[in-house]
Amino acid sequence: MTVAGLVLAAGAGRRLGRPKALLDWDGEPLLRRAVRLLHLGGCDPVHAVVGAGAGRLPALPGAVPVVNPWWRDGLGGSLLRGLDSLPDVADAVVVVLVDQPWLTPAAVRRVRAAYAAGAVVAVAGYAGRPGHPVLLSRATWPLVAPYATGDRGARDFLRARADLVTVVPCDGSPADVDTPVDLARVHPRPSLP
Repeated sequence: MTVAGLVLAAGAGRRLGRPKALLDWDGEPLLRRAVRLLHLGGCDPVHAVVGAGAGRLPALPGAVPVVNPWWRDGLGGSLLRGLDSLPDVADAVVVVLVDQPWLTPAAVRRVRAAYAAGAVVAVAGYAGRPGHPVLLSRATWPLVAPYATGDRGARDFLRARADLVTVVPCDGSPADVDTPVDLARVHPRPSLP
């Protein structure tokens, strides 16, 4: 069973004033951190969809950069571009957003374990609310495509096909970084090995 990892990191970070992928988080760019998160959670291969600021991105050891030339069209196109980039051997993919630095490798492992136990779609749950990471089995990728438009990724698909979704309780937080104030949020800053 091959479970790939996919980081969506193509946005310009308008409210932040720079691409979130380039943000420093404890001495490491958020994009590199997200790639390591997926590897530590057991995903291989890992692809990273990039767009804004692609020429200034850090080296990504262990990841395949996938350029989305239409990144201005929103998250949906980046998700579809990322899914299309994955090799045929990938049975499923774990998707994370670059701007959620409080996700943990344990959450990635938990959604992978749910898939291994038979889940078609596995979503991390935080106090009963779904968040990332999200695991999509290959069979669902064509079902996701009509929903992934504009700035909408898989969220509408997950709501419309709740019958396919297994919510897995996870630690950490799905909080994201949208503004400079968010960078100073008082959350424990989990370090990755």
